[in-house]
Amino acid sequence: QVQLVESGGGLVQTGGSLRLSCAASGAIFDINDMNWYRQAPGKQRELVAGITKSGRTNYADSVKGRFTISRDNAKNTVYLQMNSLKPEDTAVYYCRVRGLYYSRAVFNSWGQGTQVTVSS
Repeated sequence: QVQLVESGGGLVQTGGSLRLSCAASGAIFDINDMNWYRQAPGKQRELVAGITKSGRTNYADSVKGRFTISRDNAKNTVYLQMNSLKPEDTAVYYCRVRGLYYSRAVFNSWGQGTQVTVSS
């Protein structure tokens, strides 16, 4: 079983910054892609940013130029640096990690979510 622990959410004013972290632990042999999603009240969960094992990144159009995803493979941790935050960025942010257990079985795990609130 893989555990994901998220941290870094909170309340920030418009234009401010936050840095989210998500650390994976457990019987992990290898991690492939790591992603951040978000879900605002009354809306569907959406992909915010993703990063592959080789470091290739992708972003939702709404966050391009403001958010940066990165990962530390030695620590099995993914980060999301969020700058120039807007009220519409308010949501619960979830990390999602896919990889292989030591048994070589595939895992697809989600974090518990961390609240990000941007005040106007």
